[in-house]
Amino acid sequence: MMRTMQIIEQSTTFRLSGRTAVAIGKFDGVHLGHQALIHRIIEQKDRGLLATVFTFDTSASAFFGGEEKELTTRAEKREIFRQMGVDVLIEFPLNQTTAATEPEEFVHRYVAKQMQAAYICAGPDLSFGKRGAGNYALLAHYAEAYDYQVELIDKVLLDGEAVSSTRVRDAVRRGEMETVSRMLGTPYSVTGRVEHGKKLGRRIGMPTANLLPEHDKLLPPNGVYYSRVITEDGEYKGISNVGCKPTVSDENVMGVETYLYGFTGTIYGKTISVQLLSFRRPEQRFDSVESLKAQLAQDIAAGENFVYFL
Repeated sequence: MMRTMQIIEQSTTFRLSGRTAVAIGKFDGVHLGHQALIHRIIEQKDRGLLATVFTFDTSASAFFGGEEKELTTRAEKREIFRQMGVDVLIEFPLNQTTAATEPEEFVHRYVAKQMQAAYICAGPDLSFGKRGAGNYALLAHYAEAYDYQVELIDKVLLDGEAVSSTRVRDAVRRGEMETVSRMLGTPYSVTGRVEHGKKLGRRIGMPTANLLPEHDKLLPPNGVYYSRVITEDGEYKGISNVGCKPTVSDENVMGVETYLYGFTGTIYGKTISVQLLSFRRPEQRFDSVESLKAQLAQDIAAGENFVYFL
């Protein structure tokens, strides 16, 4: 049965209808550390609390002029939260006015009154309010006054080092997709609608599905990756090219083009997720379409023998 999730967006005046268990954060990537927070609020549903995620519609790093690329798009986050069992997702507007909210006012207005928090879990690096001065200690300070419980959740360690969005992002940029999968608990995905391309793959007997990722989606280095494709009809092994297809196009448009093993239907206009499992080779320019075709044949043959994990 399809899980439902209430989404509150572009509003600072919302008010939830019951007591809640709240996780607050950026949740970029929804990695193992984020999942630990979400699992805790899901457990509180047994107490009759609404499992509520509070995040921002724009990341603080992007808003204040820092990192612009995201590990997960808004649509991807929504689907992850829904599948995990979150009841309410608050995508809070981050602008000059809300960014200037004093941390104490943030706790009073949004946490206590509008979210009616009965339980809050937070990581040690939580920050909110003006200058990011709000933290776990402030939440704990007001717990008795506002009748909520607050719990500090330690960072999740992998290979002796804390899992963080920065660590995941660095691994994606290096193309270390197996490491990324371990930190996310699932392969790194690019989700989107299949667009019409130049249909070269179909003409040379190797039809592919073309995705144009959102502009703020972080992609690994240009190259060919072993992949898995999730469609509305099922899962397929794939092999994907991330990049601009330099042999056949002069357009500097980033895309993810995937050959699906054993797929015979029509997929144009459908939404699919391409999981990038492992790097095979860099993207390269070939002297001719025939040379490209020969290399694609080798890539597809290698994909047949690749051991698809997870």
